[in-house]
Amino acid sequence: MPDDLRVTDRLVIPGAELSERFSRSSGPGGQGVNTADSRVELSYDVAGSAALPPPLKDRALDRLANRLVDGVLTIAASEYRAQLANREAARERLAALLREAVAPPPPPRRPTKPSRAAKQRRLDDKRRRSQIKKNRRVD
Repeated sequence: MPDDLRVTDRLVIPGAELSERFSRSSGPGGQGVNTADSRVELSYDVAGSAALPPPLKDRALDRLANRLVDGVLTIAASEYRAQLANREAARERLAALLREAVAPPPPPRRPTKPSRAAKQRRLDDKRRRSQIKKNRRVD
């Protein structure tokens, strides 16, 4: 169960559906930078996942369309020197991205009109500003 990725309180991605790849990271590390594989690439097949219910899967595929390659979402993390810290960072980023992608859409905006008083205030401000500029002119 610790390998599973909790996205929301109801949505959990099984660890078997996640794949990790490790490689050498650029950046800090001293002498160990050329020997330690601390960079983590975490991949999740959104299109082929059994953990996502169909409506959530469709929403995620639609919202993440520009980040997916053949239906697979990949997150790379290399900001820390330790592989374990990068693994945690990648998992947190993947969970946040999926949480945002499967969230329900916001309610539609109801169009409103400015009130008569608001229109009048705007026109009065424009008249006042116009008068200020007119008074600055030298004829």
